[in-house]
Amino acid sequence: MDTTEFRTAAKAAIDEIADYHDKVSSRRVVSDVQPGYLRPLLPPSAPLDPEPFEAIRADIQDKIMPGITHWSSPGFMAFFPASSSYPAAIAEMYSNAFSGAHFNWICSPAVTELETIVLDWLAQALGLPECFTSAGSTRGGGVLHGSASEAILTVMVAARDKYIAARTAHLGDGEEREEETWRLRSKLVAVGSAGAHSSTKKAAQVLGVRFATVPIREEDGLAMTGDALARTLDELAARGLEPFYLTTTMGTTDVCAVDDFPGIADVLGARAAAGSAELFVHVDAAYAGSALLLPENQHMAAAWSRFHSFNFNPHKWMLTTFDCSATFVRSRADLVAALSINPPYLRNQFSDSALVTDYRDWQIPLGRRFRSLKLWFVLRSYGIRGLQAHIRNGVAMGEKLEGRLASRKDLFVLFTRARFGLLSLRVAGRDEDEVNARTETVYEAVNAAGKFYLTSTVVGGKFAIRVCLGVPSVREEHVQGVFEALVTQAERVCGHLPN
Repeated sequence: MDTTEFRTAAKAAIDEIADYHDKVSSRRVVSDVQPGYLRPLLPPSAPLDPEPFEAIRADIQDKIMPGITHWSSPGFMAFFPASSSYPAAIAEMYSNAFSGAHFNWICSPAVTELETIVLDWLAQALGLPECFTSAGSTRGGGVLHGSASEAILTVMVAARDKYIAARTAHLGDGEEREEETWRLRSKLVAVGSAGAHSSTKKAAQVLGVRFATVPIREEDGLAMTGDALARTLDELAARGLEPFYLTTTMGTTDVCAVDDFPGIADVLGARAAAGSAELFVHVDAAYAGSALLLPENQHMAAAWSRFHSFNFNPHKWMLTTFDCSATFVRSRADLVAALSINPPYLRNQFSDSALVTDYRDWQIPLGRRFRSLKLWFVLRSYGIRGLQAHIRNGVAMGEKLEGRLASRKDLFVLFTRARFGLLSLRVAGRDEDEVNARTETVYEAVNAAGKFYLTSTVVGGKFAIRVCLGVPSVREEHVQGVFEALVTQAERVCGHLPN
């Protein structure tokens, strides 16, 4: 494909993409193809000779589109959104044009410097403590990863090395220190609540350390409390184990619960004052972190000045096309100490002088994408006020659905009220078994119809339907539509309507 052919093909693709977004609400949300559908539609091997681009474009519509689940549809109310926008899409085009691995400052100075600047903008817009900015008092800053799971693994590596270094600092460099290091490694425990995302457990599995869960209760809003954490830490210490890392959560995956950050900070502060080893505390706000753009939510971040890292995904609720996951640390030295390797082929006069940031030392892989470009485009194209309006729409839609469900108490029980545009519900019944069975039946029926896509959860043995209304195109008519779909199916299973 030469430049002329590229211009023609790219313009046609942009038109098709724009048409797709304009008409996505008319499509079935979830693909209804069967596993293995695609292989019979494609040749058994790659072509030996070039094919015309028109044939490739046609296959997008005929072969790929039937197997796409439409995350940008207003009927997509599952999981959390993976929101996009035209400014982010355009930025991705530029990023692809400037293709490179961008691991050192010298690889493309603008890539590194824009990331530092934009993440400082973002920290300010979210109301984060100053320790998470590049010029903050603790020499912290932000970095863009691919996902919140990647961020958790990265900071857990830093937490492990920081903890072991502190616990062996009194020993000299020799066999005694090495033996104590390996003894400690066998006792390390990463901690998260029962509501924390599974990525914490997976990171512990990858690192070969233990994982312990802090219990949560409905009466606490399914949030982790300081008291529950203290009990768990005491139990682990009594077993001779070494808790070194903790994931706290703003907006749990199941129900968008918010952990008791001040209580957790107080408990850990008191334990440190009594001589306990310091825990590295991470805040996982993958979805709900975008809600910090609203001033009324920024009080939640006050306690984080006593924590070590924070992460959220602009690619979920902030109109920044996947993937873009913002991670902030109070001390960049924690990451660099654990992740920096400096072979001769990576050295250069700028890195060796410590005048620049090399983000390769803030992540597990070496290469990295120009993700900050799309974040920059989004922040400039919408402005903070435009992004706030988008977040407030999701919040308002959640509250509207909550109000509608509350009007049918004969059919529904709110499991958790709307928070950050997400709520969970159950279908009324005589006992827990009937409630679970009815709720699951309604859930499966609504999804089978194809107009809406919801996901479910099970908390404490209770099956609940999650509805997340953060997709940018969701409006009141879609809220009414999913409410009517839920009512229709609930009336059937509750015996109000014939099957």
